[in-house]
Amino acid sequence: MANIRNLKGMVGLVTGGASGLGRATVERLINHGASAVILDLPSSDGHSVASALGERCAFAPADVTSESDVRSAVDLAKEKFGRLDLAVNCAGIAVAVKTYNFKKDVPHSLEDFSRVINVNIAGSFNVIRLAAGMMGKNEPDPDGHRGCIINTASVAAFDGQVGQAAYSASKGGIVGMTLPIARDLAPMGIRVVTIAPGLFSTPLLAGLPEKVQSFLARQVPFPSRLGDPAEFAHLVTAIVENPMINGEVIRLDGAIRMQP
Repeated sequence: MANIRNLKGMVGLVTGGASGLGRATVERLINHGASAVILDLPSSDGHSVASALGERCAFAPADVTSESDVRSAVDLAKEKFGRLDLAVNCAGIAVAVKTYNFKKDVPHSLEDFSRVINVNIAGSFNVIRLAAGMMGKNEPDPDGHRGCIINTASVAAFDGQVGQAAYSASKGGIVGMTLPIARDLAPMGIRVVTIAPGLFSTPLLAGLPEKVQSFLARQVPFPSRLGDPAEFAHLVTAIVENPMINGEVIRLDGAIRMQP
């Protein structure tokens, strides 16, 4: 058990950290003695969340698809906390549109499809590549470990629903790049892991009617409820602590397999 890693003193960068899964992750990191930089849109609650969490939390207003924005966020981690040990990609967007609407005789907007792919895949990769550069400057621990990158996919990568062509494709892309990037960064002691959550109680789902939320919760075999963002955050910290978890996609979904 000597290789269990301690979160205390680590520095994490969490995209989408002002709400939902990202916010829960930031809160857990702070509660376990780490420091965290919230990377989220300027329009988000990032400032107030960071202020509420105290001096070990900072906010970097940024768009994940912008090289300069993400560089600034990575630099902020270094300037404020001295290093970067962990990057967690929680930022993402979704649209629900059929490939072709035959009633209206309208195809899926190519612009919408491209935007989802760009934010979810290219945005995640942008954070990965720039965070890895900073982690590579860390002194390795006795195991050769320098850092950890955790991405967020979705069960939609495997069981996509009607209207999820763009979203499923984007999350499938995150799944597909997990192993090659893990292999790519292995010589530097930087691990890459992806979590594929099922149905979680996030702002995205909270906007749905109560009846719809209850219906979705009943689809989960066990426990038959929506996931709590704190459970996602718990898995993030478990991955960070366990150095043998690498190059893997972990479903966190209560055994749900979405049906068409």
